[in-house]
Amino acid sequence: MQRRMTTSLRQSVLFVVVLCAMGVGQGGSPASVGGEGLDFLAREDARVRGSATAPITLIEYSDFTCGYCQKWFKETWPRIQAKYIDTGKVRFAYRDFPRAFQGPGLDGALASRCAGDQQRYWAMHDELWGDRQLGAADLRRHAKAISLDLPAFDKCMREERQTDDIFRDRAEGALLGFRGTPGFVLFRTDRLGKEPPIIIPGAFPFDVFEEQIDRLLAAAPSNKKG
Repeated sequence: MQRRMTTSLRQSVLFVVVLCAMGVGQGGSPASVGGEGLDFLAREDARVRGSATAPITLIEYSDFTCGYCQKWFKETWPRIQAKYIDTGKVRFAYRDFPRAFQGPGLDGALASRCAGDQQRYWAMHDELWGDRQLGAADLRRHAKAISLDLPAFDKCMREERQTDDIFRDRAEGALLGFRGTPGFVLFRTDRLGKEPPIIIPGAFPFDVFEEQIDRLLAAAPSNKKG
């Protein structure tokens, strides 16, 4: 299917890519970026797992066609979920970063959001990472597997109403310096804008996330003695 993106949004994407080239670069290890002007990281939507009051927030920018992203989902995510998400220490949010302006990465992002319209976002998210089959027939098969209303799903996919929102995510990820996927942002939930978030540019193993999360947790008010 041919994808459409508004001229203004396409210009916004190109603008933030230029900003990255001017210095918001992506390194090979955890780093920090300026804490100001990043209010978009606090945007609330249905794509959040964990307690709303968790002291730490972890955001992933990802593409459903990305092999390293799938590896992270299968090997690292379960350990993060068990130790930090399910225990109320970290809230996790997913943001789309399709690596092309059309094609299967965008189709997967649309499918997950269309499932979200039926309160099944995470079911579709997890289903897609199971095999990363993203053709039109595959997406409909996934929709059926998670018990979606298929006519409503088909209509949502045809209308492509959420394409601009998907590329808004991508533009914001580019502003953070991401040029590929996955990319992660980690910060103390109540300190956004007051201290720089930590950027983890790639599918690093669990111990990298563990070290950074534990460091932030140690600095959280509830963990300070006295």
